[in-house]
Amino acid sequence: MTKVTDELKTEIFYPDSDGKPMTESDPTRDYLIYGVEALKSYFKNREDVYVSGNLFIYYQKGEPDQVVSPDVFVVFGVGNKQRRSYKAWEEGGKLPSWVLEITSKSSRNSDQTTKRQLYQTMGVLEYFQYDPTGDYLNPPLQGLRLVKGKYQPIPSKPLGDGDFAIDSEVLGLELQVHQGKLEFFDPKLGKKLLNFQELEIAYQRATLEQTAEAQARQQAELERAAEAQARQQAELERAAEAQARQQAEEALKNAISPLLGLGLTIEQIAEALNLSVAEVKCHLQE
Repeated sequence: MTKVTDELKTEIFYPDSDGKPMTESDPTRDYLIYGVEALKSYFKNREDVYVSGNLFIYYQKGEPDQVVSPDVFVVFGVGNKQRRSYKAWEEGGKLPSWVLEITSKSSRNSDQTTKRQLYQTMGVLEYFQYDPTGDYLNPPLQGLRLVKGKYQPIPSKPLGDGDFAIDSEVLGLELQVHQGKLEFFDPKLGKKLLNFQELEIAYQRATLEQTAEAQARQQAELERAAEAQARQQAELERAAEAQARQQAEEALKNAISPLLGLGLTIEQIAEALNLSVAEVKCHLQE
């Protein structure tokens, strides 16, 4: 009997999908993707943090109907690897510590009631809801924190011009709303978390800037080398001119004595060599 029971248990099927579309609108899908990508990038160096979204979480072994699929969630203390679905009993009983639901027309009642109670029971430390269209939640971003087993609202802080932020102690981040748009913000670095596309654009821009800087440095080095070469050439030319003058003076000096020996006067020598009398006398004194 035990063997038959064990065989039946192994035949329990845990689907990876319910066959339904991921979301009902572009904003819902876009923010789901942004949340997953931004948090994956933020925790990319943590091997013990798993970030995912729109993935089945089975929280009760042997009961495949005990399942929930948060839009975005973070689990701490488990391997950072890809999964087709998340089964808590295969992960040491670890369940999400943080959840974000992108509220929509079809999900608003569930997000506010059923899922809120479920996440509270599961021990999800922080539960956020965001309404990208602003039609169903006021304010459009709301956060709950588990306090003594019960969810309590997380206070928001104004940022000016109607914008506001809510701190996430679990993530060490702020969730900010600017003109109704959700952004994850790293207060330590003072900047928004980017999705993969934004990161790629930022990387390409940084690469172009680095290339431009490298080219500018190379051009500056070439210009400095050209200037140094020009200075060296000028010094060589000055040295050659000085040597030529010295050689000319030596030649003139050497020519004066023989001319004197031929009986020419100083005045005649000066005229012959195109020198002044004083210059001839000066050469004779050297």
